[in-house]
Amino acid sequence: MASKNRPDRLQVGKNHSFWQSWLHAWNGLKTVVIEERNMRTHLALGAVALIAGWWVHLNVNEWLWLALAIFLVMLCEINNTIAENLSDMVTGPNFSPLAKKIKDIAAGAVVFAAAFAVLVGLILFAPKIWNFVVDWLG
Repeated sequence: MASKNRPDRLQVGKNHSFWQSWLHAWNGLKTVVIEERNMRTHLALGAVALIAGWWVHLNVNEWLWLALAIFLVMLCEINNTIAENLSDMVTGPNFSPLAKKIKDIAAGAVVFAAAFAVLVGLILFAPKIWNFVVDWLG
């Protein structure tokens, strides 16, 4: 990324301000969303969960569990992307069993977090949806 003071040169030193650090972090988040299909899927499903939470009137504690589940999945996806990019940077076009192992473990963390999110979703939404169905039928 070009330096704030010299747009024609890549930044090799420390950030000069909090805002410069924040801009780099924001660019990193944009990169993950733009380049990673799975992150876009997680964002979409997270948005659906938030809308569903609003629809069923979650209480504060339920909102906290839902937010934890959503953010945990996204954090794991970001870390998975980091592991994939670092592995690819080190190995280049060559296959490496160790790089594959690293990528598989990072992907497993995403699956683990997603399973947690599904469990949280079932605990939060199943009783509320069941009550809605019972009221509608009865």
